[in-house]
Amino acid sequence: QVQLVESGGGLVQPGGSLRLSCAASGGIFSINAMGWYRQAPGKKRELVATITSSGSTNYADSVKGRFTISRENANFMVHLQMNNLKPEDTAVYYCHTDSLVPILKDRYLEVWGQGTLVTVSS
Repeated sequence: QVQLVESGGGLVQPGGSLRLSCAASGGIFSINAMGWYRQAPGKKRELVATITSSGSTNYADSVKGRFTISRENANFMVHLQMNNLKPEDTAVYYCHTDSLVPILKDRYLEVWGQGTLVTVSS
């Protein structure tokens, strides 16, 4: 079963750090761009950061300078290092890829993880 599985969420105090990870599993041959999105209670899902297969990155203005996205192509993983966290960063964080190709199967489009909760509170 092809899926994206996030880990690393939790409770952290303002100013603290967390590192989220996302692993693609189910026999993956290749993955295109990967990214992180978040959805706070009562709000729409929004882009946090993306990274292409060649390593080009893009960040939401609200996280620039505080968050860093990276990926491990060989392991089909993407990470999000979050520093100087603020209460407004509280949300469910979702891993996403616009397309991936499983081994000996057709391409999957718009694959999402199940989400991991990040709570920033004192």
